[in-house]
Amino acid sequence: QVQLAESGGGLAQVGGSLRISCRASGLTFSRYVLGWFRQTAEKEREFVAAINRGRSTYYLDSVRGRFTISRDNAKSEVYLQMDSLKPEDTGVYYCAADQSIIVSSYRQHNQYDYWGQGTRVTVSS
Repeated sequence: QVQLAESGGGLAQVGGSLRISCRASGLTFSRYVLGWFRQTAEKEREFVAAINRGRSTYYLDSVRGRFTISRDNAKSEVYLQMDSLKPEDTGVYYCAADQSIIVSSYRQHNQYDYWGQGTRVTVSS
């Protein structure tokens, strides 16, 4: 079956960097659109970034220029490089995958078929 497993979360200082990863199994990775979402106790799951099969990328406005999403199809992995971290970046980060999602739906968490368990990112001052 399809499995997504995130790793690399942890504690970072304001202005610091973290790189989180998500390894997929049980699917033809190159055919999938991949997304990163985050969630806190106060907010519902929020779109952060997505990358499609052609490697076009999409970002939440507040992270554009600070975060970079990338993929390695040979390793079946997707990454989120997070720089210039802010306290509001704190949350549990989830990776998601879907094969048939259309561009206009990339930011909608309920349009993705597969999800990881999440990795916690805490940004502290």
